[in-house]
Amino acid sequence: MQGHDPGQRPRVRAPQNRRVELLDAAERLFLQKGVVQTSVDDITTGAQVSKGTFYLYFSSREELLGALRERFIQGFCLRVDTAVRRRAAPGEKGWNARLRAWFSAMLDGLLDQVMLHDMLFHDPHPASRELMKDNPIIVQLEALLEAGAAAGAWQVADSRAMAIMMFHSMHGLADDAVARGATAQRARIVRRLTDTFAAALRSC
Repeated sequence: MQGHDPGQRPRVRAPQNRRVELLDAAERLFLQKGVVQTSVDDITTGAQVSKGTFYLYFSSREELLGALRERFIQGFCLRVDTAVRRRAAPGEKGWNARLRAWFSAMLDGLLDQVMLHDMLFHDPHPASRELMKDNPIIVQLEALLEAGAAAGAWQVADSRAMAIMMFHSMHGLADDAVARGATAQRARIVRRLTDTFAAALRSC
């Protein structure tokens, strides 16, 4: 039997790491079993923490689900913002390239994570309208539209209304592609979205 080394301290996980481990375990289990079928005990077992530790970070499974949604949206926004910023060419063509980059990054992000997206925003209940009120993705798109208008590339009478229409058009075509098994046709979908809304932005 090995003796205990008094100089060796037990490994202590940082609080932020424990929160991430709870989120990661919950995400994995929600995808495997479903949100309703996954208990707090399942999550704490999956994260290898005590039940008391869970309640240090979340008051309920529903609050943890909200944190997963927030993490998903933040990652989505970062991915889209990075893609758009890479298209820095001046003039109308440059702004249309940014628009295409926005649609492309959004579509890729959604279709590459469609099971996770649906689990977070459609299961066990349809996405709440409250989620749309201050949706960071729409706010981000509003800013892009207003920047393009300020640069003289587009005319935008109502940037929020236009952003909402663009968001839901992209979402609808993504859902259709999943339903028809046509997710490989991403480039065609992006081209249609970009051409349609670039024309609309020129004539607003």
